[in-house]
Amino acid sequence: MAEIRVFPLACVVQNYSWGKLGLQSEVAQLVASDDPTAHIDPEQPYAELWMGAHPKGDAAIRDNRIPQKTLGRWISANPACLGAKVKDAFQGRLPFLFKVLSVRTALSIQAHPNKELAAKLHAQFPQHYPDANHKPEMAIALTPFEGLCGFRPVEEISAFLRAVPELRALVGEVAAEQLEQSSASHDPRGVSAALRVCFTRLMKSEKKAFVDQLNTLVQRISREAADGQDTSGSNGDLLLRLHAQFPGDIGCFAVYFLNLVRLEPGEAMFLVANEPHAYLQGDCVECMACSDNTVRAGLTPKFIDVLTLCEMLNYTPAPSSSKIFPAVQSPLDPSVFLYDPPVPDFTLMRIEIPSSIKLYLVSALDSASILLVLRGTAVATSTAAASEMSLRRGSVLFVSANESLSLRLASPDGMLLFRACCLL
Repeated sequence: MAEIRVFPLACVVQNYSWGKLGLQSEVAQLVASDDPTAHIDPEQPYAELWMGAHPKGDAAIRDNRIPQKTLGRWISANPACLGAKVKDAFQGRLPFLFKVLSVRTALSIQAHPNKELAAKLHAQFPQHYPDANHKPEMAIALTPFEGLCGFRPVEEISAFLRAVPELRALVGEVAAEQLEQSSASHDPRGVSAALRVCFTRLMKSEKKAFVDQLNTLVQRISREAADGQDTSGSNGDLLLRLHAQFPGDIGCFAVYFLNLVRLEPGEAMFLVANEPHAYLQGDCVECMACSDNTVRAGLTPKFIDVLTLCEMLNYTPAPSSSKIFPAVQSPLDPSVFLYDPPVPDFTLMRIEIPSSIKLYLVSALDSASILLVLRGTAVATSTAAASEMSLRRGSVLFVSANESLSLRLASPDGMLLFRACCLL
């Protein structure tokens, strides 16, 4: 029998508390569609679907002719499947982790370290920072998606410091004035330095001080909203929403420093190392370097490391529109849209096959890839697969390097797929 190098996966679900519940979750819907025998608990959060070989969520191989039971073990035994360049560059390991996220309540205010800082943190605090890798990541919206990402333009932060006395009290008059003056001087380094001082002073506020100011602010905005006043100058709607999820949490004040980014389906944001961010709500596919390193400082009950976060962040202000990462239509295949970030670890493709096409070739790459079906049905064949494979919403396939896949479409409305790979 020919060696099997294309096969379906059963992927690991993470039930983090911030996930959408039951079948409201895209993750749960995909699992239920792929495996009709799966039991979905309506009270349980279905937060993340992990498609890859990470030790905390190594996908199971759905082909009993393959002796290795998980993708990680199979790749260890068959490293050539990664493609020659990827195998050499990443020491025989799959360099990316592909996910679906369904977000009901906010994730923590966080950033991911660069490689140098990741190695240092892992050596010093391995219980909090489990590996030595960096974790750049990209999110592509599947439904309308919201997140905080990167520092707002200074003019916006200064306007909040004037409009929100509770924020100004925590930052301090001197730091607030320095930020306002730096913005007038048009000196980028001065702006970054003043922004660092303001944000660090806020995040290092004593607990009693920030809880008192937050309670005062929430009461004031609630009163104004009840009286029918416009609270947008205090970012009232978002502040009240986060406070309802995380009462008394310093992270609520981050809405005055970080951009609110709204993505429509198909739009993406790319999070470089040291970029402060927090996903707020919606469903997305996400791809990242294969790491679990996160430095947190608010909107979470988990370990927080304010000192490290405030030291590591990129304090370059930019408008929210600059955080949206563009997709580029492939010149070779009009069905493929490429999201190719400026890191070597991963590239994402959105493949939209129109209803007019009944036979489609998923082309070979010189990288292993993971394919996820979001919409539509097809029968897939490959010379590297043991038999035909039925694909439907929620199906996940591992495709070895240099292998192609032929799809015979069965659905009247075409197909939508996402493909994660590593294009060196």
